[in-house]
Amino acid sequence: MTLITDGGSTKCDWVLLDHSGKVVFKTVTLGLNPTVVPKEELLLRISSNEVLKDVFENTEILDFYGAGCGTTTPRSILKEVLEELFINAKVNVSEDMSAAVFAATTKPGIVCILGTGSNSCYFDGTEIQAPIPALGYILMDEASGNYFGKRLIRDFFYNRMPLKIASEFEKRFNLEADEIKMNLYKKPNPNAYLASFAQFIFTQKEINPYFYTLIKEGISNFIECRILCYEKAHEVPVHFIGSIAHFSEEIIKECFKEHNLELGNIVQRPIDGLIEYYRNK
Repeated sequence: MTLITDGGSTKCDWVLLDHSGKVVFKTVTLGLNPTVVPKEELLLRISSNEVLKDVFENTEILDFYGAGCGTTTPRSILKEVLEELFINAKVNVSEDMSAAVFAATTKPGIVCILGTGSNSCYFDGTEIQAPIPALGYILMDEASGNYFGKRLIRDFFYNRMPLKIASEFEKRFNLEADEIKMNLYKKPNPNAYLASFAQFIFTQKEINPYFYTLIKEGISNFIECRILCYEKAHEVPVHFIGSIAHFSEEIIKECFKEHNLELGNIVQRPIDGLIEYYRNK
């Protein structure tokens, strides 16, 4: 049996397929980004899932596609954790861009991730080319959940947020300075913590001008940094993966018109595309 995982910083989707490609089960764990989650916590988050426990011994192949797995050290840490739990499985750990490409397209194009974090690559139809490394939520991640969460917190404390929105924001979240600093500097997953604030933007029935400006600035920043950097940006479609992209679709379309870019597919949950990809394999 083959276990495939789309691992984000906030949550991970797991699907077990039998030899015929039939789904045996689907389950979810907390995020498993090895760059921000300690090894002990990675082990705990997987081993506490009762559904996964039942297949620790009889999983034959485990293909994990995850945020934070684009460089050697974190990838090795996660691989070691998975091999410790899934004792008979052949474990492969790849970055989440691979899963994004498999879920979005089979033809040449630019594939972008807009979820808890953000990233992009160029897919030539065979190979993935990612000349700019993903350096995470402190230095990069334009237009991601953690990017917008950071903006909201800063705007609130700098009194840049409209009063009515600020009042609603304060009611919904614990904005004590100690609480924020503890989550950012002492606890695992500070990027996912920041991204949890971004949900506030997309729970409104109608997009407020403040939120519209916030999203458009983020998307424009992402386009400049992560799409226009590719020579073929105006020659191929640009696809998106992730919840932020899904909920920002109309603003993405606006920004694309301004930059004369072709919008391709927007996929909220890449795990569904991964299932089809494996069935076709």
